[in-house]
Amino acid sequence: MSWLTGKAALITGASRGIGRAIALMMADEGADIAFTYVSASGAAEETVNAIKEKGRRAIAFQADARHLDATEVVVNAVIKEFGRIDILVNNAGITRDRLLVRMSEQDWDDVIETNLKSAFNFCKVVSRHMVAQRRGKIVNVASIAGVVGNVGQTNYAAAKSGMIGLTKTVAREYASRNIQVNAIAPGYVATEMVEQVNTDRMGELGQRFPLKLMAQPEEIAELALFFASSASDYITGQVLPGVND
Repeated sequence: MSWLTGKAALITGASRGIGRAIALMMADEGADIAFTYVSASGAAEETVNAIKEKGRRAIAFQADARHLDATEVVVNAVIKEFGRIDILVNNAGITRDRLLVRMSEQDWDDVIETNLKSAFNFCKVVSRHMVAQRRGKIVNVASIAGVVGNVGQTNYAAAKSGMIGLTKTVAREYASRNIQVNAIAPGYVATEMVEQVNTDRMGELGQRFPLKLMAQPEEIAELALFFASSASDYITGQVLPGVND
């Protein structure tokens, strides 16, 4: 039997990158998948089709995870479609990298709301259903930047550090309800978002990695799968940092 047979997962920001890798891997392990995206409708459709080809149900929602009312609509639709939500993966994220002196208020607000407030929204709404089920798994995709900081990413590091604090606190609040909440804090992963970083800068960063290479999205998905499965039933409130920084 696969690890997630009979389970339903909701993943934010899963039309591409890490989120897509998580969606496909969880589908391989038997889960039905619902996910959100903002603008990449073509990529979202491709992801839905890829999941269905694995014999699993799939549904995509174009929704802005920053807004609580939109979150309510998505979660209610997933419950109507699948009857339950066993796994929540908070993966939605953007970057607006600039040195602090050049960072605008909008740069700050966009990243904090997309990367951190979205996790608050989905944890708040989904946890109600998990409490009723007396079981659930929440996996937050943070970043090593939230642990050690990173030049030019004041907003991103603050959001991911906040996600780590959210993880540890929500884990304590729901431990008695058999809901485990954990986070992954990867370093640089080979995704479209990371490809936006200056090539010379990436060369410098590569020399810092003990393994001298970036992680692949599938390697991060393996960690999410572990936290979403029964293998982690006795683990909550933990942050697994990336090993490549």
